[in-house]
Amino acid sequence: MHKTIVSRSAFRTAALASAIVAGAGVMAAAQAFTWEGRVAPGQAVEIKGINGDVKAAPAAGDRVEVVAVKKARRSDPASVQIKVVEHAGGVTICAVYPTADGERPNECQPGEGGRMNTRDNDVNVTFTVRVPAGVRFVGRSVNGGIEADGLTGDVLAHTVNGGVRLSTAGRAEAETVNGSITATVGRADGTEPLTFKTVNGSIALDLPSGANAEVRAATVNGDIQTDFPLQGQVRVSRRRLTGTIGGGGRELALDTVNGSIRIRQAR
Repeated sequence: MHKTIVSRSAFRTAALASAIVAGAGVMAAAQAFTWEGRVAPGQAVEIKGINGDVKAAPAAGDRVEVVAVKKARRSDPASVQIKVVEHAGGVTICAVYPTADGERPNECQPGEGGRMNTRDNDVNVTFTVRVPAGVRFVGRSVNGGIEADGLTGDVLAHTVNGGVRLSTAGRAEAETVNGSITATVGRADGTEPLTFKTVNGSIALDLPSGANAEVRAATVNGDIQTDFPLQGQVRVSRRRLTGTIGGGGRELALDTVNGSIRIRQAR
């Protein structure tokens, strides 16, 4: 990977974002952070936030561009640092909140590693990411939605309080607790399970007509519909569905408690 480069255009984008939020007169003056660098196809750009949305869209070229805008009502936006960790699998960028006295320090690490705690800090960090072709995107938040529109690499989206909307030519997984999931996936092959899971929200998944998967879908308060003919050991009821799509393959699991499930053929 190459060294971090912050372009003039990125500075202009950050300055404009700060001016817009500060001009609203509701929050404290916003602060913006920018990062630009190369991530090889097949590697991942991972965003880890706590309070705030994460939005991803295709990059025009081969460089990842990240803008993080920090704003707050009572806490100091400068108290939250944006950390960049470059590693063998790509790059991880986190919103790192201050650590309370006597506690283990918050830190930015890839994947499930690291530690992130806000301790009543109300700084909101909105991430906007430009993702080059073939690069994987991983978006993680706690209180915020995740959007990934028109990507070509695999997508992984995890949040707690927020909806997930994504479309990619690759594979995808999504999980939330309070929010709906809307996903368009270009590939459903491979061997590892793909999961789309929420508690309070619906799931709408668009798959290519040639998809191959072992499907398991379940809801408690809602119904299930699919456009695909099912084969194999088929079990269908209003609230549970199992069966094989195409030639079978990886497990495709869709679960919600309060919401409907729709499995649709992409058009």
